[in-house]
Amino acid sequence: MTIPFPHARPPGRLDLPASDIDISFEFFPPKTPAMAETLWASIAELAPLAPRFVSVTYGAGGSTRERTHATILRIQAETQVPVAAHLTCVNASRDEIDAIARRYWDEGVRHIVALRGDPPPAADGSKPRFIPRPDGYNDAAELVAGLARIAPFELSVGAYPETHPEALSAEADLAHLKRKFDAGATRAITQFFFEPETFLRFRDRAAAAGISGEIVPGILPVSTYAATVRMAEMTGTSIPAWLPELFEDLEDRPDARALVAATVAAEQVRRLIVEGVRHFHFYTLNRAGLSYAICHLLGKRSR
Repeated sequence: MTIPFPHARPPGRLDLPASDIDISFEFFPPKTPAMAETLWASIAELAPLAPRFVSVTYGAGGSTRERTHATILRIQAETQVPVAAHLTCVNASRDEIDAIARRYWDEGVRHIVALRGDPPPAADGSKPRFIPRPDGYNDAAELVAGLARIAPFELSVGAYPETHPEALSAEADLAHLKRKFDAGATRAITQFFFEPETFLRFRDRAAAAGISGEIVPGILPVSTYAATVRMAEMTGTSIPAWLPELFEDLEDRPDARALVAATVAAEQVRRLIVEGVRHFHFYTLNRAGLSYAICHLLGKRSR
C-alpha cells in the first residue's frame, strides 16, 4: 500500500505562519430541529477560526430556497463571519433569480456562489438532466454575467479538477470555466479530490488555458468512508487505492476514523501549501469536529 504521507515533517508543522492561510466552510440548510441544532453548534465552533467566508448551499432544483435564505440571514445577524449565498439556474426564470439576488443585496449579502445547480430527481427514477428554461439562465456563465449586471457581488463559481461528469471533454470543461471568469467570477472553488497532484495538474491546465483567477481547492474530510464513496460516484471524483485501506475496519470506530480522516486531510492541505496554495474551502457536512481538527493541525487557532 502506498501511504499518502511521504514527507518526514509532521502535517501541523509549516514554514509559514498560519495567519497566511485562508479557510472557508460550506454548510447546508437544516431540514429538522435536530439538524438545526447541529448546524448552529458547528457554526459557533468554527466561527472563532476567522474564516474568510462561509457558504450555504441551495438544494437540487432550488428546493431549499427559503431555508437557505433564513440560514444566511441568521449567520449574518449572529456572527461576524462574511456569508455567501449559493444560487442556481435550476427551475427558475431570469426574473426570479434576479429578484432573489436583489433581495440578498438589499439585505447586505455581498457574496454569491453562482452555480448551474443539480436538477431535481426524475419522477421515473432515471438520471436527472438539466434542461434550461426558455426564460431562464442556460448555465453558470450566463448566471454570473446576470448577477454582475445587478450589483458588484463577489462571485464564486464551481470547478471540477477531474472534469464535470456531464462535460463533453476536459478541454470543454476548462473552456466553460474560463467563460465564467470572463463573465465576472471572482474565484472558483473546486469539487473535492484526494490526491494533491489532481489539483496541481488542474491548476496548471487552467493557467495554460488562460485562466488567471483564484482557484480554491475544496477539501472533504472523510466523515464515513461509505458516504464519501457515494458522493465521489455522484461527482466523478476518483478514489485512490490507498484510501479504502486506510479506513478499513473503522466504520464502527468513530474516534479512530476521525483521527485518520483529520490526518489525511491535514497532510493533503499541507502538501498544497508547499505548492503555494493559500486558501482552502472545507465541506463540513454541517459538523465542525473534523474541519476544526484539521485547522488546528495546520496552526489555525480561535481568535
